[in-house]
Amino acid sequence: MKATWNNTLIAESDDIVTVEGNSYFPESALKREYITFSNHKTSCAWKGQASYYSLIVNGDLNIDAAWYYPDPKPEAEAVRGRVAFWKGVKVE
Repeated sequence: MKATWNNTLIAESDDIVTVEGNSYFPESALKREYITFSNHKTSCAWKGQASYYSLIVNGDLNIDAAWYYPDPKPEAEAVRGRVAFWKGVKVE
């Protein structure tokens, strides 16, 4: 699968875990040159606390467009070390 935004490949992998309709890519699949830190965090009752990345591509910023669970709850262990996308990022 590929994740693209702003006509640019953000991540690519055949090792995808799907949870609640979201495709989680291994962190190693990320094109790090397009990833930047975000302070944003949210909480999921069964997965735990999510942290976010923003994307910077060709000078355009997509705030909090990727999320991950640095320390997921035991029932969500499958998403550890993985990143999912939204906010206009095309995953196919």
